[in-house]
Amino acid sequence: MTGSLPRIRRSDARDNRERLLDAARAVFAAEGLAAPMREIARHAGVGPATLYRHFPTKEQLFAEAFAERLRACYAVVDDGLADPDPWRGLRTVIERLGELYARDRGMIAALVSAFPAALDFTADRERALKSLAELVRRANDAGQVRPDTNLDDIVLVLMAAGGIQAATPAARVAAVRRFTTIASNGLRTHRD
Repeated sequence: MTGSLPRIRRSDARDNRERLLDAARAVFAAEGLAAPMREIARHAGVGPATLYRHFPTKEQLFAEAFAERLRACYAVVDDGLADPDPWRGLRTVIERLGELYARDRGMIAALVSAFPAALDFTADRERALKSLAELVRRANDAGQVRPDTNLDDIVLVLMAAGGIQAATPAARVAAVRRFTTIASNGLRTHRD
């Protein structure tokens, strides 16, 4: 027999890997990407050696931990674009992304790709930005937003939402909800 069998992970190794990914998501969400690897290992209930055996670098851990969440962000934009009412779609995108960022402090860094070598989401990010720009254009064409509204305004609102600080995660979510409502209303063309 000259071929080799595929390597199958032991169940405890698979469990450790999943605990590490869950811990990374939780710690990055609470502390951002500056969180130390030892804190992630401690949170997962494993030693640093186990962490580094599964994820030799923080970039690798980050890439695997955030891949699914980034796709969820892109799906929010796609959902907004699919809404037949451009204003409702745009407002919903701003509110939902703002809330995602409030719940997960690592998400902003993920979207701006703090570890560009670890994630190759350039094409997905470009597609999401084009979709968001199309949504802004539609809202503009429908006269639903101020005529000078552009993609940069939406990105600025989302960046500002990601920077909101609060004493607790729940307070941060509430503050972001309030902020995105106020910011969205500032973009809206009001018809009396």
